[in-house]
Amino acid sequence: MPTITINGVKCQFTPGQMILQIANANGLAIPQYCYHDGLSIVASCRICLGECWAPNPKTNALEPYMGGKLLPTCQTAAVDGMVVSTESPKAVQNQKAVMEYLLINHPLDCPVCDQAGECLLQDYSYQYGRGVSRFEEQKVKQPKKDLGPHIYLYADRCIMCSRCVRFTREVTGTSELLIQGRGNKEEIDVFPGRPLDNELSGNVADLCPVGALLDKDFLFVQRVWFLKETPSIDPITASGDNITLHHNDGTIYRVKPRTNMSVNRWWITDEVRYGWKFVHSKDRLTTPQRRQFGLLVESEWNRAYHEAADGLLKATEIGGNLALLVSPMLSCEDAYALATMARAIDPDAVLAVGPIPVRGEDKILPKGAKADDPKAFRIYAEKAPNARGVRRVLEAVASRGESNTKVLSYDQFLGLLKKDGAVSALILTGNYPDPSRADDELLASISRGHAGHQRFTVLIDTLQSRLVDEADIILPGATFAEKSGTFQNARDMLQAFESAIPCVGQSRPEGRIAAELAVVAETGEAAAITFNAADVRSQMASAHPGLAAFATEVRLPAHEVQQQPDMQVVEL
Repeated sequence: MPTITINGVKCQFTPGQMILQIANANGLAIPQYCYHDGLSIVASCRICLGECWAPNPKTNALEPYMGGKLLPTCQTAAVDGMVVSTESPKAVQNQKAVMEYLLINHPLDCPVCDQAGECLLQDYSYQYGRGVSRFEEQKVKQPKKDLGPHIYLYADRCIMCSRCVRFTREVTGTSELLIQGRGNKEEIDVFPGRPLDNELSGNVADLCPVGALLDKDFLFVQRVWFLKETPSIDPITASGDNITLHHNDGTIYRVKPRTNMSVNRWWITDEVRYGWKFVHSKDRLTTPQRRQFGLLVESEWNRAYHEAADGLLKATEIGGNLALLVSPMLSCEDAYALATMARAIDPDAVLAVGPIPVRGEDKILPKGAKADDPKAFRIYAEKAPNARGVRRVLEAVASRGESNTKVLSYDQFLGLLKKDGAVSALILTGNYPDPSRADDELLASISRGHAGHQRFTVLIDTLQSRLVDEADIILPGATFAEKSGTFQNARDMLQAFESAIPCVGQSRPEGRIAAELAVVAETGEAAAITFNAADVRSQMASAHPGLAAFATEVRLPAHEVQQQPDMQVVEL
């Protein structure tokens, strides 16, 4: 395999790779602004220039490559035996010159800039810049611009790397951004009447290396060095996009993409980026509730468990089955615990998958790209992260029963509720980001009752909805950010995610609720249970052959090494 030596480190490479790509793959630091793995190469920032030597084909002696001039490592293909240095006096002098040029008109906004702490310009000014500025003229000032629903442009911070322009041309195909003007009047702008308003617009803020493009949602909200990062999975759609939750003191402040070339590559949709707000909604269910004399009152967990278990057992004794509706928003581990609990209470319990939201049709970006294009980005119309995983788990549990071995779809579930005498008790789960879409037919079926009696209903949910008014027991569940688990996406990949923040109020993960409720139903005694998703996956795999993949095929999140600041950070 061909080799190249970069800054004294010998590396193997694949023919056709650029020098900078090889350096990045081997963890070698070469400064870079305009280069990004997901975009075309333009070599415009010039800070990655290096000196190169290559062996003479005849004598095999090293000679200056391309006449000995400095070459952009992002745009220069590696040659077997090549030697590259970005640390030579000539290369270092160029880095200092580039930094001086970029900082000429750059404002000293670091104390107030949201990019501070994760800004390449700030970092490189320390690593590669001059200690003092020689510029004595008036800086060129440019106005701030509102580019669209999510993005502000601070034009005087821009270094013209063109990442954002290339993104809208090559990834989304919408081409809202352009470069206009020349010299020190050059700036990024949108075409007249065309705001930056595509499905992936928030990614330009991630791409910007200097804080010129800022996310309105995060503007002046939190300093990045106070944020903790937790890897997670898209909880909104069937895509299974890999994301990172940025949080502090139990509050999520932003969501950013996490690179996974098999799923979302480097990007996420705005729907996923801004769709987490329900976690901190004022409509969160935070305490258990029970119905007393027709009114809902707050309850302790133990009393709620006992009344739920008694109600479910008594309802099934009068005839009819217990029916469990598992939301496709829940994890595979939650689904398993709920199904196991339901079958423990009623061995013939009906298992069904909750409604799966679908909006429109799948969309492929950039416009005109084919679905099988590996560089295309697919936006899924299915707005549930785990419909396939929930059905897979329920089918495994249902197959062990003597009856009701089929898992029902939501429409089949509603049809069963219309049959008098079929279902006497219900356990409903939600966790939908938008619970206002509670199905009128489901509400009517709950109210209609069973054999002259109203169906005893236990609701495990996260947000207030019309279902709360019909339930006998309400148990507050946890959102994706407050628990760990596994989702199976539309590509049938099993991807694990981790809890980032504590549960809000008295809410608990649905899997824990199911396990604790099962203990009360079986023994009559309440017991606090530690619900561990990894342990549940092992139990699932060993107990059900159809779930063996949960022991071997679950993709665990890769933890990125976070760069520590070079000064002490004190949280007040």
